[in-house]
Amino acid sequence: MTQPHDAPPIVVAALYQFVTLDDYEALREPLLETMRAHDVKGTLLLANEGINGTVSGTRESIDALLAWLRADPRLAAVDHKESYCDAHPFYRTKVKLKREIVTLGVDGVDPNQKVGTYVEPEDWNDVIADPEVLVIDTRNDYEVEIGSFEGAIDPKTKTFREFPDYVKAHYDPAKHKKVAMFCTGGIRCEKASSFMLNAGFEEVYHLKGGILNYLEKVPESQSRWQGECFVFDNRVTVRHDLAEGEYDQCHACRRPISEADMASEKYEPGVSCPHCWDSLPEKTRASARERQRQIELAKQRGEPHPLGRDPRRQPADSEA
Repeated sequence: MTQPHDAPPIVVAALYQFVTLDDYEALREPLLETMRAHDVKGTLLLANEGINGTVSGTRESIDALLAWLRADPRLAAVDHKESYCDAHPFYRTKVKLKREIVTLGVDGVDPNQKVGTYVEPEDWNDVIADPEVLVIDTRNDYEVEIGSFEGAIDPKTKTFREFPDYVKAHYDPAKHKKVAMFCTGGIRCEKASSFMLNAGFEEVYHLKGGILNYLEKVPESQSRWQGECFVFDNRVTVRHDLAEGEYDQCHACRRPISEADMASEKYEPGVSCPHCWDSLPEKTRASARERQRQIELAKQRGEPHPLGRDPRRQPADSEA
């Protein structure tokens, strides 16, 4: 992919592919070595069903990683989308082994065997404008809050694992003949479309490459996207031009926070925000305060990344 001449130096590549990898455990170390050798940061997930993750590096670094992946015939078609920033949005380099590359938690759902109809970004507006089409945002509630497509339904799910129960409780294949879904990078709705086809829904569509692909290819003047798009890295959100957005992130609950949130008396940098202030155990607050102290000390010493670990893990269903 050609990088614009005036683009910032760091490439952020969101990539995934559903493909059977019977030897995924054996791929971990050589993949990790390749990422380290080219100073690629971020996290990639490997499972029997494929690969998923978001990484960052220079143009040369990302090209080298993609070349290594695509040298394996099974990964020759790995999907990736790019945006750019001034510095690495990740601190570490990781390759994790998982049961699923995006966690739905339903046996028998396999996009390698059955998947919905892909919709190119240029055709998406026409699909969701059809009054007979049920348009569902498959992302989590905190992602939907800061941006979504005009008229899309918010399932208000906390995690992707809740999506199957939500569908069973609210929709009937006999009544809802056409369904269109979308997510950040395409992976979540690809798996959701497989689930819905298994559940008896006949016409299931999903946005190819997700919101990021849409924001890249559809001019803002023609866009039906409203707000910003949450991304699972230190940029937190991106705008329609895929430049870094206006939100920060609470390091206690991992939710995006606005300027109004940060003006709240319930906001304590690195410790709490209005979204989690009432629910955080004191032990978690204490851990967060210590981590924030270590971060400030690291900054004073000029160290490249914060020390310690987040008091709460990054959401398990983060996606490309």
